[in-house]
Amino acid sequence: MLTNVFRRRRRGAPAIVLFCLVFTSVPFLIAQSGAGELSGRVSDASGNAVANVTVTATSVDTGQGRTAATGTDGIYKFDRLPSGNYEMKFEAAGFNTVEIPSTTVSGTVPAVLDEKLEAATEVKPTIPQENLPNAPSSGSTAPTLSDLGLTPEQTQGNPREQALLDKRTHMLKIHQRMGLITTIPLIATVATSLNAGGKNTSTTSRDLHAALGGLTGDLYFITAYYAIFAPRVPGTETRGPIRFHKAMAWIHGPGMILTPILGIMAFDQKNKGEKVHGIASAHAPVAIVTAGAFGAALLSVSVKF
Repeated sequence: MLTNVFRRRRRGAPAIVLFCLVFTSVPFLIAQSGAGELSGRVSDASGNAVANVTVTATSVDTGQGRTAATGTDGIYKFDRLPSGNYEMKFEAAGFNTVEIPSTTVSGTVPAVLDEKLEAATEVKPTIPQENLPNAPSSGSTAPTLSDLGLTPEQTQGNPREQALLDKRTHMLKIHQRMGLITTIPLIATVATSLNAGGKNTSTTSRDLHAALGGLTGDLYFITAYYAIFAPRVPGTETRGPIRFHKAMAWIHGPGMILTPILGIMAFDQKNKGEKVHGIASAHAPVAIVTAGAFGAALLSVSVKF
C-alpha cells in the first residue's frame, strides 16, 4: 500500500510514468512469444546431399544454441524454434565450416536455409601411416571419425543436453508469458495506490489495493519459479540483454518480498487510525523501485540495446 508518497494526486506522476513504461512493453513481449520452424538442405559443390552435417542455430539475443544433424537426404530441421535472429553454423568432416551471421525465424512462416559446402583441402601426414594408431587403410584419401577412435555416440549430438535445452526453452517461454500476465495486476495495484493513502481514504480502497498487491505477488513468484528452476545447459553463455534482465531480478526480487511486508505494516497502522510511521513508511519508495526494476526487466527483453 503506497501511503506517504501519493497523498496528493499531483504527486502520482511516477506511478503514471511507470504505468506507461510497463504497458508499452506488452506488444513486444507478445511478438516474441511465438515459435517457428527452420529447415533446409545441405549439399556439396556438385549438388549431392551431404549427410551427418552438424547444424547449429545460436540465438543472437540470448546466446542459447540448438543443434541438428542432416540425414542421408541432406535435410535438417528445427522445430519449435523461438522467433528471432540466429547465427547459423554448418560443420561436417571433410568440408569447410560455413557460418552465416544472421537468419530470421518467425512464428508465422517456416524459414528455409539451404547451404552448399566446399570440400576441405587435404593435409597429408608427414609421418608414415603405419606408425599412427588407428590409422586408415592405405587406400583411404582422408581419415574418418571412426579412424580417429571416435565412437558414433561421440560424433552425434548429445541427446541429454538437447532434452535439457528443450525443457529450458519451454520453461522460459512460460516465464515470459507469466511475466506479461503479472503486469496487469501490477498496473492495477499502482493505479489504486493513489486512493489507498491520505486522510480521506476509505477502508474499501485500502482493501482493494491490498488484494491487488497480493495477487501481483502471487503471480510474480509463479513467474520467478519458471526462471529459477529452468535447467541449465553446460557451456551456454548468457550475454546481451539477458544479462541486464538477470541483473534487474536482483532488485525486483527482494523488493517483491519486502514490499508486501511493509504494506501489511502500513495497512495495519492505517486501519487503527494511525499515521504511517516507522519502517512502514518505506513501503512507498520500496514499491516504486521494485516496480521500476520489474518494468526495466520487461523492456530489456523487448527492445534491443
